[in-house]
Amino acid sequence: MSTKLTLTLDKDVIERAKSYARIKNRSLSDIVENYLKSLTSDRVEEPAVELSPRIKSLKGSFKLPPGFDYQEELEKALIEKHL
Repeated sequence: MSTKLTLTLDKDVIERAKSYARIKNRSLSDIVENYLKSLTSDRVEEPAVELSPRIKSLKGSFKLPPGFDYQEELEKALIEKHL
């Protein structure tokens, strides 16, 4: 069941988000909902695509700091890139 949510955001952020949604041919509500789902998900999902042998060979070649959340960092980078 969908429920209406009112957010107060910076006007510039809203305009850039709307532009991003248009480019991606998605609704802003859909983008926000999926982002919130990813933030609140407790499970780690497997990649949607098979990794190439070259990428697989890099796996484990460096250590991440304790508590590093790859998904969170990826989402932040993508938001910053596209907004």
